[in-house]
Amino acid sequence: MIETPQIVQTETLTMAKLYAKVPTSQIQSEMGKLVQEVIAEVQKQGIAITGPWFTHHFRRPDEFFDFEVCMPVATPIQPAGRVEPGEWPAMKVIRTIYQGNYAGLPAAWGEFMQWTDKEGLKLSPEIWERYLVNPNSESDPAKWTTEMNRPLL
Repeated sequence: MIETPQIVQTETLTMAKLYAKVPTSQIQSEMGKLVQEVIAEVQKQGIAITGPWFTHHFRRPDEFFDFEVCMPVATPIQPAGRVEPGEWPAMKVIRTIYQGNYAGLPAAWGEFMQWTDKEGLKLSPEIWERYLVNPNSESDPAKWTTEMNRPLL
């Protein structure tokens, strides 16, 4: 279901971000709207999007998704409405790749967490998901590719 996890050093990435706290029961109907809100503001400011969008979860979702929707950008944006400038910091993470429909992500995260627990890794409660192949670029959910990251402590 997931690729063998690897320890990776990330690089700093300039981003536009939008904070949201959404009930888990509403995430499927809200996520696309949040992504489009960030994209619209970045485009309005004439700034180039430099890669696939991603999310930064402050903790593993439970009854709520407490997170930021993030868009990598060429230069910092100006704050506007709910969209703010931000940065994906350089950090050491444990990373895996999941391919398939987003409905399979909870099981993929479960498998990933079992693997990290078995390895005895000390992890931040934060989660970073980067949607490398997503509905904006591919209509077939079987081809969607999600990079799953947990910062190491």
